[in-house]
Amino acid sequence: MYDVNLPDDGTRQLLRWGGLIVGAGVLAAVVLEMWLGGISPTGASTNTGWFAFIVALGCIPFGLMLLTLGVAKWLRNWCIARRAGQR
Repeated sequence: MYDVNLPDDGTRQLLRWGGLIVGAGVLAAVVLEMWLGGISPTGASTNTGWFAFIVALGCIPFGLMLLTLGVAKWLRNWCIARRAGQR
């Protein structure tokens, strides 16, 4: 699929860590909703709930940014490999 001579450009790491960080954020949000009292219009109802809320709000956007960059690099590498195979 890919040319083995291409250097490692960090695409796998971006996809792996982006997925893990998004997963941690989603897990924090699920734990907040199910076991830590949820979110009211004034915020979380416990101190631990606030911590989970902050983790979710930090991890989800950052992880999505990493995943987006990883997917863009994967598509770029795929196009380069496809063009190299046509020659």
